[in-house]
Amino acid sequence: MAATRHPEVRSRASLERSVIEEFDSTNQLDAVLGLPHQLTHALVRVDRAELTPIAAPGGVIVAGMGGSAAGARLAVAALGQRLTAPLVVSDGYRLPGWAGPNTLVFASSYSGNTEETLAAYDEAAERGAPRIAATTGGGLAERAGADGVPVIALPTGFQPRATIGYALVAALEAAAIAGAAPSVRHDIIAAAVLAADLVEEWGPESPDDSLAKSIARAVHGTIPVFAGAELAGAAAYRWKCQFNENAALPAFASILPEADHNEVVGWDAARALGRFSYVSLEDPRAHERNALRAELTADIARAGADPVLRVPARGHSAMERLVSLVLLGDLVSLYAAVLREADPVDIPAIDGLKAALAAR
Repeated sequence: MAATRHPEVRSRASLERSVIEEFDSTNQLDAVLGLPHQLTHALVRVDRAELTPIAAPGGVIVAGMGGSAAGARLAVAALGQRLTAPLVVSDGYRLPGWAGPNTLVFASSYSGNTEETLAAYDEAAERGAPRIAATTGGGLAERAGADGVPVIALPTGFQPRATIGYALVAALEAAAIAGAAPSVRHDIIAAAVLAADLVEEWGPESPDDSLAKSIARAVHGTIPVFAGAELAGAAAYRWKCQFNENAALPAFASILPEADHNEVVGWDAARALGRFSYVSLEDPRAHERNALRAELTADIARAGADPVLRVPARGHSAMERLVSLVLLGDLVSLYAAVLREADPVDIPAIDGLKAALAAR
């Protein structure tokens, strides 16, 4: 559904569940609210796959695209300096040149038919790399079954981007199985407990001035730029992608401190070009210099962005703080869709592109 012509009116609209349901035709809201369950249920799904340790001194390559790769990007941030070997996302048709027998390739495709991921899986087989897969079926499940490759079976009925809890846990477990990082199961369970509390605080039954609803209203009618350092940088990219798909809006992610070496120069000209907002996602336990950069960069962004918001992560462990930002962003993106009177399931550009590719 097209955006309203009166953003100033929609910005004051109710964000109660009954209003959300008018536009959320496939109940994407409950998928987001189900993040606490996803985190714990994902561990059950991993256990059912009966994975065994894999010698992979070269690290782990996650072959995936879009929502199927999102969990791995977050896993890298959650693990941080606990990683003892590389954990990287390969979002394309080809694997890095160093992939081989000493590298675990984790093929992640919710549908099982993502063409880039299938190509990467086939290349991993040619290179003799050990593999595991996470999928609901499709060509990936068929290949893995024929090759005797373990499969983490994902639940059906979701949009790929809405299975972030499963994707995150699967990537974390792949890293542990390969010896690239320690097991963080206790952190996952603790993060699920925190997420359940935050669902109550930020969900559709929350007050109209709750944090998630307030952010959605504040950035309504703007092109948002989400920024963050370290784990908050990974969360910023998730926010960007969720605004792209759920709210069907242009949105951008900036990673600190790199953005301070180039992107900040553009804020002086931004106001003359359009309406921008700047949302600084911040981890209270980030490097002290990154904490200072977040403050100073937000000040610079005020030259061209309105509003400028600073949003701290919640929780004790890195996993908790990351999950808090992910849940908040997912909710904000859904509320943003409702304010535009848009159905968050609609992704016509992606669907059309896939159809055009399949026809050639």
